[in-house]
Amino acid sequence: MSEQEIVRYTDAELVEFRDLILQKIAKSQEELTFYNEQIKSAGEGENNFNNLEDGSITQERESMNQVASRLIKHIQHLENALVRIENKTYGICRETGKLISKERLRAVPHATLSMEAKLKQK
Repeated sequence: MSEQEIVRYTDAELVEFRDLILQKIAKSQEELTFYNEQIKSAGEGENNFNNLEDGSITQERESMNQVASRLIKHIQHLENALVRIENKTYGICRETGKLISKERLRAVPHATLSMEAKLKQK
């Protein structure tokens, strides 16, 4: 049976992907905690700097906020992937209905499009 004929990944394969996703969530949450602490400490230290440095502090905090925002979005995508695992719909392309390759899912575990569908978007 070819990969195209397979309707979904097996429960054992889903467990493998779930473990990978949980590891990525944990790592992203650690990074988010780090950035949130940096943002907080940048705000607390603001009063110690003169006005010339206020712009760079604001810019640095803004940059850290953007990174934190991307991490939050990434964690949400990973959590949505966990829901798809529970529903046993994980790894099925939302455009073609075919299985997304394991290689792609290992690289981008929250992917909802196969490479075929992704390339058609461009």
